Amino acid sequence: MIDLGRTLLGAAERYPDWEAVVDGPTRWTYGKWFECVCHVAGGLVELGLRPGDHLVTILKNRWQTASLHWACQLTGIVITPINWRAKPGEIDFVLSDAEAKAVAFEMATEVAVNDTVLGSKMPRIAVGGVGDLSFNDLVRCSPIGITEKARTQDISVMLYTSGTTGRGKGVPRSHHAERASSMAHVVQNKYCQGERILGVMPLYHTMGVRALLSMTLINGCFVCQSHFDAEETLMLVEHERITALFLVPTLYHDLLAHESFGSRDLSSVRKLGFAGAPMQGKLLRRVHEAFKPEVFVNHYGSSEIYTFSVETNASQNPGSVGKAGVNQRLQVIKIGSEDPEECAVVGETGQIIADLASDEAFAGYWRRTDADENSLRGGWYFTGDTGWFDDNGNLFLAGRVDDMIIAGGENISPVEIENVISAHPEVSEVAVVGLADERWGQRVTAFIKARNVISPDELDMFCRNSDLADFKRPRDYVFLDEIPKSPVGKVLRRLLVSGDYRTDERASVNTEDGKATLA
Repeated sequence: MIDLGRTLLGAAERYPDWEAVVDGPTRWTYGKWFECVCHVAGGLVELGLRPGDHLVTILKNRWQTASLHWACQLTGIVITPINWRAKPGEIDFVLSDAEAKAVAFEMATEVAVNDTVLGSKMPRIAVGGVGDLSFNDLVRCSPIGITEKARTQDISVMLYTSGTTGRGKGVPRSHHAERASSMAHVVQNKYCQGERILGVMPLYHTMGVRALLSMTLINGCFVCQSHFDAEETLMLVEHERITALFLVPTLYHDLLAHESFGSRDLSSVRKLGFAGAPMQGKLLRRVHEAFKPEVFVNHYGSSEIYTFSVETNASQNPGSVGKAGVNQRLQVIKIGSEDPEECAVVGETGQIIADLASDEAFAGYWRRTDADENSLRGGWYFTGDTGWFDDNGNLFLAGRVDDMIIAGGENISPVEIENVISAHPEVSEVAVVGLADERWGQRVTAFIKARNVISPDELDMFCRNSDLADFKRPRDYVFLDEIPKSPVGKVLRRLLVSGDYRTDERASVNTEDGKATLA
């Protein structure tokens, strides 16, 4: 397999005049963009960066961000992007952990970088703002020679896990794994040459990186959006004739809820994909009806192994994450087992494990042997997710191993309860956790963001009239203004468990014995 630098070169040679990246008024063709990237790469080398060195970037999605990503692929430098909302302490952790040799930032992140301990001790590249040199200085440098390319086994990018239970872990990914993941993404989403994708998923996240690289494989266009804004997103889709969206479910929800959704011409969008979190059945149906896509994919994966499984007909199979991806094998093993061969039976909830022989897989965490020992066993990656296979071999997710609620000795999946409650017409969002209880061990508690006022009595009766077993129904309801989520839309259950959230005026209620009262 060729490296990623040659991948960009190949795209520029095939269709040099095709549009590669758009960012507001800035538009680059593949031929001109490749020339620019070569200059930026030459600038990084002149700065003293060498193959294997880490360049930490704290940037929104801009054409300069995409250019730095590709410049690193040409040189063997390891691009290490982190959340542009990161605080100084978080930035210092990554700069230290990755042994960074340089850092790139913009005006929105300049103050945070300036407040770090380590940021001032290395070259600082400013994409807007004031640094040791500007991005434009890199562009003016001599271009790198096209024979100076990285190797397929070299590290392409190091992503950091979200760190919702502690400090994030570095996930180094090779050129081989990144290219294989992007090729799989093209196949699994049925992309064709010349697609135009909205580049709003952040380039510090595997979804954003995949959108960027997959477009280059097919000479598609990456239309930058620095951060999500529903009105701007709808405008970009209409004006740039976006053909493909690959978003977290929350963003689809916000697009459909925006007042101008119905007045925009979105007919160019034919291919939809989502990942990062489950999309509940009601939202699936609304999205499908609104866009009427030719392709609607539910992608299940991680930073460590890009694809676990893919459901290629998401709207017709709500809850299913489909079958193993083109580069993958999956198994579900019994809860608590460390033996990859101790498989759960059909319909039984267990831990999902993925084959590390996949071309898309990482080789292990960055200098975290403890994490490797916990997650990598016998040639398999233990995902920490729970789920089950149905009779047709389709995979369904139940939650996280750590999220499993154990009430009165019974294992209860939060996702199963969430799927039931989300079907209520007045429920906008729901997250279910187990809170400590002296008698039961944990009490099933539902956190609700409602569209309109709804009584807990009504929710409780709704659960009783569903197929949900009685012992699984929530004993407490807490109404929130917002369900706490990570920047890429994952529910932060730990904040719900810890009580670090903001309620609305209804506070909390309980439904012990079916009677709702103020808690």
